[in-house]
Amino acid sequence: MQIKSFTFNPFMENTYLLHDETSEAIIIDPGCYDKREQEELIDYVEEHQLKVKLLLNTHGHIDHVLGNFFAKNHFKVPLWIGDKDLETLRSVQTYAPSYGFQNYQPVEPDRLINESETIGFGNTELKILFVPGHAPGHIAFYNTQEKIIIGGDVLFDGSIGRTDLPGGDFDTLISSIQSVFFKFDDDTVVYPGHGGTTTIGKEKVSNPFCALK
Repeated sequence: MQIKSFTFNPFMENTYLLHDETSEAIIIDPGCYDKREQEELIDYVEEHQLKVKLLLNTHGHIDHVLGNFFAKNHFKVPLWIGDKDLETLRSVQTYAPSYGFQNYQPVEPDRLINESETIGFGNTELKILFVPGHAPGHIAFYNTQEKIIIGGDVLFDGSIGRTDLPGGDFDTLISSIQSVFFKFDDDTVVYPGHGGTTTIGKEKVSNPFCALK
């Protein structure tokens, strides 16, 4: 499996495109807002002759969903989001203009998913992890073979997702990290919603917010 990271929009959000040897691909958290960012995503897909099959959101905050409408319609794929974060997604329409995103176009998900499901594309499978705290319905995606987590805004390199937004809760987030993320092997790589990658082992021992004492 190949993981391509794009950094989009003023929030410096990480959009991920995953693909494997079958050339099937999925897009996770499309933050592309302007035409240049949209073309960057298109160019990569076309250059590698990929077949985008699905669009996923880890959660519904504005920086992670700015490109939902574009990606869903351009690649003609369904949009899936966690079943407990629909209202977070829907609320973006009300506050997007105040953040300067006058042209934000809302789009409804085609399906709500839960942690009992497994998502597949090509020869790749992703397990859904329910990790609330940053957002009430936040999910992440784990691949067993590659030992990677596409983690959204849960755990960062030396930090964690903010919990001062509506629906956020610090204690819930710490519990999600320690009881869900930290159950994986130390060499599991986390691809976060902002910043560079990290490993479970590193954050277990050195993260100032959630390290295991």
